[in-house]
Amino acid sequence: MLILQTAFAGDVVLAIPLARAAKQAFAGIEVDFLVTPETAILLKNNPFVDRIWIYDKRGAERGALSFLKWIVRLRRAHFHFAIVPHRSIRSAMLVWGARIPRRVGFHRSRGAFFFTDVIPYPADVHEVERNFRLLQALGIEGEVPEPELFPGPEERREVDRFLKDEGIGAEQCFLAMAPGSLWPTKRWLPEGFARVAREVWQRWGIRSILLGGKEDLALGRRVVREGGEGVVNGMARLSLLASAELIRRSRAILTNDSAPLHLAVAVGTPVVAVFGPTVPAFGFAPYGEGHTVIQKELACRPCGVHGGKKCPRGHFRCMRGISPEEVIRALEGYLV
Repeated sequence: MLILQTAFAGDVVLAIPLARAAKQAFAGIEVDFLVTPETAILLKNNPFVDRIWIYDKRGAERGALSFLKWIVRLRRAHFHFAIVPHRSIRSAMLVWGARIPRRVGFHRSRGAFFFTDVIPYPADVHEVERNFRLLQALGIEGEVPEPELFPGPEERREVDRFLKDEGIGAEQCFLAMAPGSLWPTKRWLPEGFARVAREVWQRWGIRSILLGGKEDLALGRRVVREGGEGVVNGMARLSLLASAELIRRSRAILTNDSAPLHLAVAVGTPVVAVFGPTVPAFGFAPYGEGHTVIQKELACRPCGVHGGKKCPRGHFRCMRGISPEEVIRALEGYLV
């Protein structure tokens, strides 16, 4: 079986339960994943994934020739089933061109006509449960597995070194923070994160560790500058799976509607998530119990599936209306 998800990190995390469900349903089945180089590490150490195929579609392998080479490569692998939660036409064409006999995807895929089994895309359930419905075409029913990540010894050593360098002892508790997002309107205000970090340090002596990629470095520097001595900037200093390990050790995480939210769920850490232009009803809220979503009920929400570069109304009330005080109140239940 091939599971194809070449979107972003959060999307891969939410597709991971498919591997466990397939392994539990079919004795002896081989489950492979096709992902991008940026997200492949999320599948490392996963006991339910046999092989990771890495397609650099945004980099060295972009273009038609590389796409055709991938079709040939997958055709030679002789897969029997393809599960395609990704809704791009390229993903659908890839499994069709590879001549995989059973190809299962959503009806909202741009390439749905390339599938042998087209599954309705329900808008009113979580993405984890939505993805699980793809397996029902193969007769797989039952309890939906939760997302899981498996940081190993290498990631644990990476986090140990990071914490030691920052003078944070093994017994000290800390708060993870992820103020970034690919979409600018999905970012809560940096001054809000800074204010929360400052208050958490002053009230409870708990440091906040910022997580993110290279694209978030400027944002991180601002939060550190305004947040004071209680903030540690960990942005671009840990691998994606090591970031999950650090989140696992955190008391909680404060994050936007972005990938770290799903990393936290997959390692069992409570989430306080700030939602602005998007809404939990889209299916990307923290999965399971014990999490908190902070949002404002406004007539203009939601204004898009992914957010955007700027507020279409110009006021950005969905984020500006969320105060540091209400975020701190939500965090208090996890930190104290």
